Amino acid sequence: MKTEVSKISLSLMFAVSVAALMTGCNRPENAAGTAVASPATPGTQLDDTMITARVKTALMADQDIKGFDIKVETRKGTVLLSGFVDSLSQVDRAMAATRLVEGVQGIENGMTLKGGSATVGTQLDDGIVTTRVKAALLAESTIPSTQIAVATRKGEVQLSGFVDSQVQIDRAIALTKLVEGVQSVTNEMSVKK
Repeated sequence: MKTEVSKISLSLMFAVSVAALMTGCNRPENAAGTAVASPATPGTQLDDTMITARVKTALMADQDIKGFDIKVETRKGTVLLSGFVDSLSQVDRAMAATRLVEGVQGIENGMTLKGGSATVGTQLDDGIVTTRVKAALLAESTIPSTQIAVATRKGEVQLSGFVDSQVQIDRAIALTKLVEGVQSVTNEMSVKK
C-alpha cells in the first residue's frame, strides 16, 4: 500500500511538473507591455511545482488536516495555504506539516475558519458560485485566472494565489463581487516578487 501511495505521489509530481513547464513560460505584461513581476526561471517553476506536490501529499497523508480542503500554491519557495478549515488546530497542523517539506522557504497562511456546518443545499450553491466566479475571471483577459484559486463557503468567496500586480488583485475582487450569489470576498492573493 505504501508503495502505491509513493507511486501515486511521484506520478502526481511528474504530471504537475510537466504542466508547469508547458504553461509557465509566458510572462504576463501590463498595459504598457512590460513585465510586472520578476520572472521565475523554468528551474524555479519546476522546484515550486515539486514543492506544491510534496506539500499536498503531506497534507493528504494527515487525516486530521483534510488536505482536500486546503489549496496549495508555491512561488519561489514560498507556499501559500488557503481555503476553509474547521479549526485552528487544522491550521497549526497544516503549517507544521508544510514546514517539514523539503524546499519550503516560507509559508503564507491564507486559511479561513469555517463558520458552522453547511447544508447540502448550501454546498451545492457554493459550488455554483465558485464555477461562476471562475468563469468571470477566465473571461477577463487582464487577469491570470489560472493562477487564482477560488473557494466558496456559505457565499463567502476566497481568492488566493500569486498574481503579477495589485491592479490584477483589485480587478479580480471587483469582478468577483459582481457574481450572483457572492455574499463577500476574502483576498488571499499576493503579488509575485
